[in-house]
Amino acid sequence: MTKISPQFAEDLKQYGEDTALECFNCGTCVAICPLIDGSFPRKLIRYVQIGAKDRILLNRNELWKCLHCGLCSESCPRGADPGGILLSLKRYAVASWRKS
Repeated sequence: MTKISPQFAEDLKQYGEDTALECFNCGTCVAICPLIDGSFPRKLIRYVQIGAKDRILLNRNELWKCLHCGLCSESCPRGADPGGILLSLKRYAVASWRKS
């Protein structure tokens, strides 16, 4: 069962990016991503929005797929900076790993 942490998007600010709540899941980042791998990075951003921290950690290997090419951030119509969000999630995953 997934535990929901409503304040997670706010907590993520300490790892860098605070624009996850700007995203409205339009899918532009998925369409432009050179990985063309399912719903990456859209799914992980949605996990941030709903506070599904355990889902992010379960899918942490997906975070390392990001090439940080910047295409998703350049094309985001809301300025949500998906690449920056993924970088913050990487920092969060590493910090969580160190704690365990």
